[in-house]
Amino acid sequence: MAPLWTVSVHAPEVADEFEQLGLESSKRYFAARAAPLGAASLELVVATFFNFSPRAVRRAIPSAWETATPTQILTAQRAGMDRALRRAFGSLDATLIDEALALLRPAAEAAGAHPEGRPLFAAYSSLEWPEEPHLALWHAQYLLREFRGDGHIAVLLAEGLSGIEAFAIHVALIPAMHAFVQSRAWTDDEWNAAIDALRSAGWLTTDHELTLTTDGVQRREAIEQRTSVLNLPAYEAIGQAGCDRIIELAAPIGQAIADAELAFTFPRRQSAAD
Repeated sequence: MAPLWTVSVHAPEVADEFEQLGLESSKRYFAARAAPLGAASLELVVATFFNFSPRAVRRAIPSAWETATPTQILTAQRAGMDRALRRAFGSLDATLIDEALALLRPAAEAAGAHPEGRPLFAAYSSLEWPEEPHLALWHAQYLLREFRGDGHIAVLLAEGLSGIEAFAIHVALIPAMHAFVQSRAWTDDEWNAAIDALRSAGWLTTDHELTLTTDGVQRREAIEQRTSVLNLPAYEAIGQAGCDRIIELAAPIGQAIADAELAFTFPRRQSAAD
């Protein structure tokens, strides 16, 4: 249900709430995602936003906390999400939201028993659950996203990859992601040095294209599989049947979000089977 999370970044209703706070658009992404950590330092936010250059984070943190407190930012985001999802789900069968929540919330709560090494997830776990089903569903999906994200960073680090190298590999897998390189604020010299290092390490081919070697594809797929294994504590709570049903429910829910033009659709990740 990735589109459900992207509503919190792209929905005009959320942007409107942030605008009322006086929070500049360039600061909203980092401020909103980091807000559960409290008025976190630049260094802490850099550490949790793995593939962004510190200079990208510095544009927002800690100056965002001078405009609005983390609590105000989270309150504004939730208010915007309430408006956005009510609009998106207005014609959707409410039982679909209820059923999806009945599956995702137990998974998110099971993940909550394993916060170790997952700082962003742990911070989100401290927030109160919304009472409204559509907001609770969003909250559950957000928790599970950060649970996986923190685990993914751990696997990338264990593989010996830096943030910029990990992002370069992602771009090599999904060329459309190259559009996001600028948002990470790495310099050309830093980007080129990372590419050279990945080629030397056998991740990328030596031609001029940003292309993974056969070994690089296999190593990247192993990282994904290891990340999925680290996710198991959450999804074991609902079993394979529950996971399969979530995938089915994601289609109409995601379509409602797309129809409301609330979210950016991320390109599909390639796998070793492609």
